[in-house]
Amino acid sequence: TWFVILCSSFLLLLFWGYFWLMARNDFNDFNWLVYNRSGEWRDETMPILASTTVGFSYVTFLLILALFHISLGQQLNLYWVHKMGVLATLLTTISGVIFVDDLWGDEWDILLASLQYTAPFLHLGALVTVTAISWLVAGYVVRRERSNIQVMVLFIYTVVLLALCLAPLTFTCPCIMDRHSLKPRPSVIGRRGAPMLAAENTVVSFNRALQHGASSLEADVTISVDGVPFLMRDHTLRRTTDVTKVFPARQYEDASFFNWTEIRSLNAGQWFLESDPYWTAASLTAKERSRIGNQTVCSLVEMLRLAAKADSSALLNIHKPPPEHPRYRSWFMDTLRAVQKAGIPLKRVTWTPDTDRGRVRGLHQTTSEKLSVEAIRQRGITSLTLHYSKASHKELQEYLANNVSVTVYPVNEPWLYSILWCSGVPSVSSDAPHVLRKVPYPIWLMVNSSPCCLSCDVRIYLCVCCNRWRMSGMQNYNPEHIMLSAVARRSSRDVNIMKEKLIFSGEA
Repeated sequence: TWFVILCSSFLLLLFWGYFWLMARNDFNDFNWLVYNRSGEWRDETMPILASTTVGFSYVTFLLILALFHISLGQQLNLYWVHKMGVLATLLTTISGVIFVDDLWGDEWDILLASLQYTAPFLHLGALVTVTAISWLVAGYVVRRERSNIQVMVLFIYTVVLLALCLAPLTFTCPCIMDRHSLKPRPSVIGRRGAPMLAAENTVVSFNRALQHGASSLEADVTISVDGVPFLMRDHTLRRTTDVTKVFPARQYEDASFFNWTEIRSLNAGQWFLESDPYWTAASLTAKERSRIGNQTVCSLVEMLRLAAKADSSALLNIHKPPPEHPRYRSWFMDTLRAVQKAGIPLKRVTWTPDTDRGRVRGLHQTTSEKLSVEAIRQRGITSLTLHYSKASHKELQEYLANNVSVTVYPVNEPWLYSILWCSGVPSVSSDAPHVLRKVPYPIWLMVNSSPCCLSCDVRIYLCVCCNRWRMSGMQNYNPEHIMLSAVARRSSRDVNIMKEKLIFSGEA
C-alpha cells in the first residue's frame, strides 16, 4: 500500500513540476491574477517552486530506496516520520493542483502546447525508464509463485510498453520537418515594452524593447476623464504607481476617472525597483535605476511618436470606459485624434477593438477573437492576435494558407518561440524581447521518421526474463533463498579445500 502511495506521490509531483517548468512562460500573468484577487503584489511562484523541488527530491529519494528493497526481495517498511512526510507531500500537491485549477484553469493548456516541443524527448525518457524497470518486473513475474497479481503486473507492463511504442503516431511536433521548409524568423512585438527590464508601459520600457530588436510595440490604452489616452494595464493605479501616497483616498478608484494632470503627477517606475517582479532589478546599473525610478505614466501620443521615430509599428489594446464615464461615447474619437497627433502612418497602427471598424479602415485591423477564415474576410480583418493556447498547429497552417497573418502571445520562452517559428507564425508578442533575441534558430529540428521501438524493447524484456529464469531456477524469491543459493553455488574447488583442511587437522 505504501509503495503505491509513494509511486502516486512521485508521479503527481513529476507532473506538477513539469507543469511549473512549462508555465514559466506565464509567471507574470499568474502573479497578476493573484494580485487581482488579493490586492497585494508579490511573487507567488517562488514558494511554489521551492516546495515542489524539496518535495520531489524527498519522494524521489524514498522511491529509489524502495526499488532497492524490492530488487533484494525485501518488504518496504517506512518509518512513521516518512509516512507522514509522504502523505503531507501528496496532500499539499493535490491542494496546489486544485488551487491552480480554480485560479488559473486556462493554464493547463500550456501542457498540450509544450508537448509539441518535449514529446520526442519525454518519449525517449519513458522508453529508457520502462526498459530499465523490466529487470524488476521480470524478477517479480518469474521468481514468485504463480498468482493473479503476477498476471496483472505483466499485463499492465505490456500495455504501457505498447502504448509508448505507438505514441509517436499521435505526436504533432512542428519542428519535425525538413530544414529547407523552415519559414523566416518571427518578428517580436514588445508587449508593454520590455517589462522584464523596466517598468511596463513606460517610455524606458518601450525604448529597451526597440533596443533589443522589437519590430513593433504593444500597449494597453485607457482613456482619462478629460479624454487623454494613456497607457495602463490595470483597472486601478495601485500596482504600478504611487497613487497610495499621492491620492490615498482614491487608490481603489478606476484609473479612467483620474484626469491627465493627476495621472501625470504619479511616479510609474519606483514600484518596479521595489517589487522587482522579474528578479532583474539587481542587474541594473545606477544610471538605469535612476532613470526607471523617475518614470511617469506614458501617454499614447508619446508611445506612438517613439514608434514612428524608430520606424516601428504599434498594436493597441483599448480599454473602453464604463457607461458612467464622461468619455464613454467619445473614447473612439479621443483615440483616433491621439493617433493623428502622433504623426505615425496609419498603416503602422493595429486596431484591436471590434467596434467602429468601418470608421478606421486606414488602420491595420486585427482581433483577439478566434474566427473562421470566412468570418475574417467578412469583417475586413487582415490579421489575428491569438493566445498560444487558442490555435493548434493545424489551425495556424489554415490561417497562413489563406493569407491571414497571425500574432501569438505571450511568448517569453525560447521553446515556445521555437515551435511557433517551425509553425510559420510571422510574429509573436513577448514580455522578453531580450530573451528571444538570443534565439537565432529553433532549439531543435528533426527529420520526420517513424522508428519502431517495439521489437527492441520486447527483445530486451525477453532477454531479461530468460536470464532471470536461468539464474533463479524458478525458486522462491526471498532473503533465505538468496543465502542458500549463494552457498549452493560454491565452486567444487572451495569444497575440496575445506575437505583437505578437515582431513589434515584430523591426522594431526
